[in-house]
Formats: sequence, structure tokens, C-alpha cells
Amino acid sequence: MLWSLIKILFFLAAIAALAIGAGYLMEADGGIQMTVAGTEYTLGPLQSVIAGLVLIVLVWLGLKLLSLLVAVIKFLNGDETALSRYFDRSRERRGFQALSDGMTALASGEGKLAMQKAAKAEKYLRKPELTNLLTAQAAEMSGDTRKATETYKQLVTNEATRFVGVRGIMKQKLAEGDTETARKLAEKAFALKPRHEETQNLLLELQAQAHDWAGARQTLSAKLKYGTLPRDVYTRREAILALSEAQDVLREDTSIEAQERAIEANRLSPDLVPAAALAARAYIAKGRPRNAVRILKKAWEAQPHPDLAAAFAEIMPNETPAARVKRFTALTRIHPQHPETRLLLAELNIVAEDFPEARRALGDLAETATDARALTLMAAIERGEGAPDAVVQGWLARALKAPHGPQWVCDKCNHLHAAWVPICENCKGLDTLSWKIPRVTEMTSATGVHMLPLIVGSLPERAAPEAAADADLDGDDAEVEDAASDPAAPAPGSDHAADPEKARA
Repeated sequence: MLWSLIKILFFLAAIAALAIGAGYLMEADGGIQMTVAGTEYTLGPLQSVIAGLVLIVLVWLGLKLLSLLVAVIKFLNGDETALSRYFDRSRERRGFQALSDGMTALASGEGKLAMQKAAKAEKYLRKPELTNLLTAQAAEMSGDTRKATETYKQLVTNEATRFVGVRGIMKQKLAEGDTETARKLAEKAFALKPRHEETQNLLLELQAQAHDWAGARQTLSAKLKYGTLPRDVYTRREAILALSEAQDVLREDTSIEAQERAIEANRLSPDLVPAAALAARAYIAKGRPRNAVRILKKAWEAQPHPDLAAAFAEIMPNETPAARVKRFTALTRIHPQHPETRLLLAELNIVAEDFPEARRALGDLAETATDARALTLMAAIERGEGAPDAVVQGWLARALKAPHGPQWVCDKCNHLHAAWVPICENCKGLDTLSWKIPRVTEMTSATGVHMLPLIVGSLPERAAPEAAADADLDGDDAEVEDAASDPAAPAPGSDHAADPEKARA
């Protein structure tokens, strides 16, 4: 409305300016004198201006007639398209101008205007391979999904624009949440342009989400082949896909295949914690504990982790606490000052009822690290050494308010996971999980209250006097166990240090 009013005012101002100018010219003196064929002509100022405009128009018409004459001569000489090119030249100029205006409108976010310009460009150019893409994107911007879908389908029918059409429909299906159809369309787009990096990445993510591990590994190989993925990243992700395939096979109870895939995943990336743990369990199932020890030691050198300790415990599930402390030396002598190593040693010695050694192993972690796991272990040590209830309860109170230790955290969206997964549960990113301290702790780690029983294993039954003594302490030990397993303050392995069934604290 405002723009129309402005145009009307501008038109009226132009008419008024022309009228005022004509009046000045009519009142002015002078003019132009011309002699043609012995006849003298005198033109006033206004007549001179009009004559000049007429001359310009005549020159323009003369040039047009000349170009038409050239086109006719070419046509008569055998160029059958000379006349059609002459008449189409103006249409093409207006069509390309409309196309340019439509692209500008699309970049400016004016979807409806872009659709109008696209329709005008199609009218003049009659080249749908140029105008349909603009029409589809403008329809998407303006919210007309039906029109966009129809246009993308038209693009699919043209060999030159088939990839663009398939890709457009694929993105629409993704926006609708139809990932299965989107995955099939991504496969078609990948077949049309296997070098297209965006299509490679999208297809890989969709295949991983659908647990199509074989297809994902083929896509990953294509990314390496076409140079869109560094080899070190390829090796790690190949290991992740092999590990994911092994986990799926394991859930299907085909353990032999799962063992082979787990070992393959560990071979591809020995420092990948879940792969090392799964491969070690595969060797344990095959009765090859030495291979399991070798794998776990190598992974522990790269990154000490509770899952590795849990798998190491499964090698000898029925050993005594003292024997377990001794056997775990193969791990604990690697990175002896690492917090995970010190926490592991403290837990093992608590179970073996060697509380002074547990205190020495823990060191100053309860003061410096101040995470719930270290504080709960300190409470168990104090209880085992006969400290007053007030001291034990003080450590437990601090544990309830302390932050969590490291957990599986997505690097992209910071989402916390109870266990390692190849794909983030929140943002669906592939290979985005890292073992680190989260910014906001709000979930219990999978290696928390359930880890130490795997490390401790099943112990021989205690003598009757020890059982009676344990029974006397059940009430106090329950406080330690409850505090350690409370979701408000989870601590990996900490609750088991005070478990009356596993260790007399």
C-alpha cells in the first residue's frame, strides 16, 4: 500500500516537472535554425527538444530494422534459426533479468517474490532446468511444500538436474522425520554423485542410525577413496562401525560372529575403550586370557578407564581379594599417578580390607579431585578404620553434593550417556562421544554403582565370626551404600567399597 502510494506520488511529480520544463521552454528565446534543400526551418526551444527525442527514436528504430534486415539476409542464405534468434533475443534478456531478480529475492528471504520472478523467467526462457530450482527453493521458503515437491519431481525427470531433484526431496523427507525414505534417496543421490561430500556425510549418518553397518562401511570407504576423509579418522570410524556391528550381533546371540567383529574393531583402533573391552571379553570366552590381558594393558596405556578394569576382572572372576590386588598390578603399574588408577587401587584394597593401603592409594584425591567417587571411597576407608560416625557422615554429605567424575559426553551437543554408543542419542552425530568431565552433571555413569562388583567378583563365604561382625555393621554400611548409589551423587564404584556383602568396612 505504501509502495503504491510512493509510486503514484513519484509519477505525479514527474508529470509536474515535465509541464514546468515545457512552460520554461515555450517562454524562452532562441532556438535552432536549419536549411534543408534551400528551405530554412526555425525551431523554438520546445520544438528543438521534441525534435531531438524524435531523432533518438528514429535512430533506435533504424538500428532495429538494420538488425532485422541482417537476420533476414542470414535466413535467406540458409540459417534457419536466424529469425527465431532475433525475436528470442529480447525474450531471453527479459527472462534472464527475471531470473536474476528471483535469485536476489531468494537471497533476501522474499519467497513469494522469488516465485513470481521464477514464473516470469520460465515464461520468457522456457528452460525449466534453470527456473525449476529457483521455484522449488522459493516454494520451500514461502512454506508451499506441495509446490516444492512437484518442482523437485520435475527436476528428477531431467538427466541434468536429477541429482538436485533427488537431494531436494531427500531434505524434505528429513524435515518430515521420514529417515527411512531419506536414506533410500541419499543412496540414489550418492549413486549419481559419489564425490559429493555433503551426500556422503548424510548417507553415512542415516545408515548408522538405521544400523546398516555394512552400508555405512562402504560409504566410509568411498569417503576415503575420494579424499574427503583423512586416513586416521577413517581407521577410527571403521573400528567404531565394526564395534557397533559386533554389539548388534551380540544382541542377536550369535556370539562367534560377535567375537570376530569385536576383535576386528580392536585391531583397527586399539585405543578405543569399548572395542578393547569387548575384544577382551571375546578372548575370555574363547579361553585365551593372555590375549585379553594384552589388549587391556594396551588400551589402559592409552586411557585408563573403568570399563577396562571391569573386563580385566572378568578374566579371573572367582579369585580372592588379595589375589586380585596382586593380579591388577599389571594395570596399576601403568600410569600409577592417574586418578583412575588410584581410585581403582583404593577400591581393590577396600575390598581386601587393607584400609591403610587404600588411603595411601587414594592420596589427596578426596581433597583435590572432590568428585563423588573419591569422597565415597574416603567414607568407606574412614569406616573401615573405625572413625566416628560423624566423620563418615561428613564425607558422605560432601559426596552427595560433589560433581560427577568423567562420563561419556557428546562433543557436539554435550549430552550425557550412561554407556558408550556409536551415535549420540540427542544430536545423532556419529563418533562424537568422549570420556570426560561433563559441564553439567545430571546422570549416573554406567561405570558407577555397577562397576566394582565386576572388579571384585564373587568372594568365598566368610567365616561365621566375620559374618556376625558384618551383621553388626549392616546399618552403618547401608548409609554408605545408599549415599553412593543415590542418583543425586553417583560415584563410579564408590558404593561397593562399603558393601557389607563384599567387604567389611
